[in-house]
Amino acid sequence: MILRHTLFITCAMPSSVIASMHYNKEQEKLTVVYLSGAVYDYLKVPDEVYTEMIAARSKGTYLNKNIKGKYTFVKVA
Repeated sequence: MILRHTLFITCAMPSSVIASMHYNKEQEKLTVVYLSGAVYDYLKVPDEVYTEMIAARSKGTYLNKNIKGKYTFVKVA
């Protein structure tokens, strides 16, 4: 399920690692909520990268290959 708002997009999906993702277009901030309960903000993530991630067959694999290590992150919870 994808919910689109003017400032952010929320995507919940079946994943063995990710519970949900939230993307704030204005801030270019991707928030990933892991099944473990950990929450991370990935900063300066372009909209195109988020669009590719939600289209990817494996969200976790996409995250590991294209976001982790490439964008600054902050552990939120």
